[in-house]
Amino acid sequence: MTSTPGSGPIATAPRTLAGGAGLATLLTDPRRALISLDYDGTLAPIVARPSDAVPAPGALAALARIAQQVGSVTIITGRPVEALLALARFTEQPGLESMVILGQYGLQRWDGVTNRITSPEPLPGVAAVRAALPRLLEDAPAGTVVEDKKHALVVHVRRTSDPEASLAALTPALTSLAADHGLEAAPGKRVLELRPPDHDKGRALRDRAAELGARSVLFAGDDVGDLPAFDAVDQLRTTGVPGLTVCSDGPEVPAQLREQADLVVPGPEGVVALLRLLSDRLS
Repeated sequence: MTSTPGSGPIATAPRTLAGGAGLATLLTDPRRALISLDYDGTLAPIVARPSDAVPAPGALAALARIAQQVGSVTIITGRPVEALLALARFTEQPGLESMVILGQYGLQRWDGVTNRITSPEPLPGVAAVRAALPRLLEDAPAGTVVEDKKHALVVHVRRTSDPEASLAALTPALTSLAADHGLEAAPGKRVLELRPPDHDKGRALRDRAAELGARSVLFAGDDVGDLPAFDAVDQLRTTGVPGLTVCSDGPEVPAQLREQADLVVPGPEGVVALLRLLSDRLS
């Protein structure tokens, strides 16, 4: 065990043999390693308003340092790329020029080398859902808000008096609305996202690993939406690509994610500390 100020103890050894093999391969062949991370709850603390979720202290510097040592650092997030770039200010951090962001579960892409965003047109169902939501949510609990991500709509209940009960009450109607317009309703931390089907972090991670010809993969996340990426790491292992899954732990982290992870660290501060430790071992 080791630690960094304010972060608590950080386990340097995965608790599974498969995770240990993933870590060992990353450290012995870093130039062909893919380090991929979620953003909210992983690189940035969970906050009441998504617009306030700035990177944890030291996160950008840690990313920049390890980005110079491994094949790729890729962020896979449900946020739109434009919103994340404005919030996290990645372009202002020297050393992140090679980083890639896959936004909205891989629908969008920002490449630091070209500083360009590629993005498809939204599905027609998104506009229909956008038009229907105000009436559907007329009687929703106070504090329910809708985040418009252009390609998806997210209903947030974090600021209601009883978020769990609010989400449970709204989910059937929202799920039906999504299905009626060719979308899926994907749960998250006190949110329900109405988004295009067949796009999740698992698909985005597999595609990125294939694009790079990665020889090892690390993925860190903290929410239900990160479980498909954990599953993708397991699938890559069956094809001979070692992997390591990291849970950024906290009070709202689903038990399944914590249990499935090869390594559990204490929240975004723990993720930053882990990146620093990995970078130190690669130096």
